[in-house]
Amino acid sequence: MIHNIRYRVFVYENEDLDSITQALLNIIPSAEIEAEEVEGLLQEPMVILNGMVSKKRETKEFLNNLLAIDKDQLTKLYNDLDKKMDEKGNLFLRLSKEFTPVDSEDNDSEVDVSQWKILDGGDSIHLKVKIAAYPAKKEVALNKLDEVFPEDIKN
Repeated sequence: MIHNIRYRVFVYENEDLDSITQALLNIIPSAEIEAEEVEGLLQEPMVILNGMVSKKRETKEFLNNLLAIDKDQLTKLYNDLDKKMDEKGNLFLRLSKEFTPVDSEDNDSEVDVSQWKILDGGDSIHLKVKIAAYPAKKEVALNKLDEVFPEDIKN
């Protein structure tokens, strides 16, 4: 269903790198994050976290978690799929950087989808999800995604 997921997030000087890294790992637990220290437009130091996952198990886990988010958010995402996809079948998502770690010895590897907040813009975790569609066209990818969304959220 998904070939790969590329992720990128900008961490600014006034933000907590560990918290944002944990937020990214909440979304993609197996992420092998590359960090690059750069200078922003106004010479402020910042870090760019990025990488890609492409193993079928990892991409399938992401899709299952995405489909388990809050029903209102899932409905909005379904209704916005056309706007969030390019002509080559790449789905572009933005998720909130905000994440509150849960103190639990049992759930260290559990993904907390209740904290996933899909955004339409702004400072966020950027995901580029390449949908496995042949041919690699928007219409084919949209049809593939339509098959996996629950019937009760479709209008």
